[in-house]
Amino acid sequence: MLKRSVGLFFAFLLLVFSCFAAEPQQVIMWPSAGTPVLQFTFSKFRDLGGSVGSQRPFATDTTAKNLSSQLIPHERFTLYVFDRKQIRIGDASMEVSNIGPGETVKFQVTIMTSGSPATLSIAADSDAAKKVSLTINSVPQGALLKVDDVEAGTTPRLISIGPGKHRLSFSKDGFRSGEFPLEIGPNDVSGGSVSYELGAAQFDTIELRDGTVLNGDLDSIAGMEVVVRVGGTLQQIDRNKVSRILLVERDAPEPSSLPPAAPK
Repeated sequence: MLKRSVGLFFAFLLLVFSCFAAEPQQVIMWPSAGTPVLQFTFSKFRDLGGSVGSQRPFATDTTAKNLSSQLIPHERFTLYVFDRKQIRIGDASMEVSNIGPGETVKFQVTIMTSGSPATLSIAADSDAAKKVSLTINSVPQGALLKVDDVEAGTTPRLISIGPGKHRLSFSKDGFRSGEFPLEIGPNDVSGGSVSYELGAAQFDTIELRDGTVLNGDLDSIAGMEVVVRVGGTLQQIDRNKVSRILLVERDAPEPSSLPPAAPK
């Protein structure tokens, strides 16, 4: 009876292990924008042991399913691997060929990484080669532009960007920063434009005759002196040096809801 119980216990462990090993780590559709053509399923990475310097080999069992109604003759991809902090730690190439409609193929991808894999992304070489040009502008102009958290200069700016979902970030001193979601389809062409209007100015603007612009809170104007608070510090400016002052409309403070104090 004891042997039978031990045997059943080990059979249960093997069943649990098999289910765990078959659990997919990530499912990725390609392309990410528009109608998906391929579905990739990646198993949990297996550490193959050994290392070359700081690089360690890992392997993942992969399936690719053709979701379209057309034959996919050949497509080459780059698989990017990230750790839990979303830092890229490795990449590898993979190819699929002659996949019929609804057909699924299985293969293994081996990759050298500088850490433990956590998440994945893929990019087709054909996507990387195809980029469209867009003019990015803002109101007002001169805002710092970031594309997917990477600085791209100040607006107006001509950028080249590939298919997929992207995030444009705009920031300018004295104005509320903002973001704009941008999606480029696989059939989009160059020549488009995006214009983003930043939020209303947060601070008063003091323009000096030498071209200097200060953004802060105007504190007072008395006699020949203008006092402005910039970054929490009061600055005294000779009134003759001031060219123009632009004041931001501010909301009136809400009246107190507390009842008036009773007379003593």
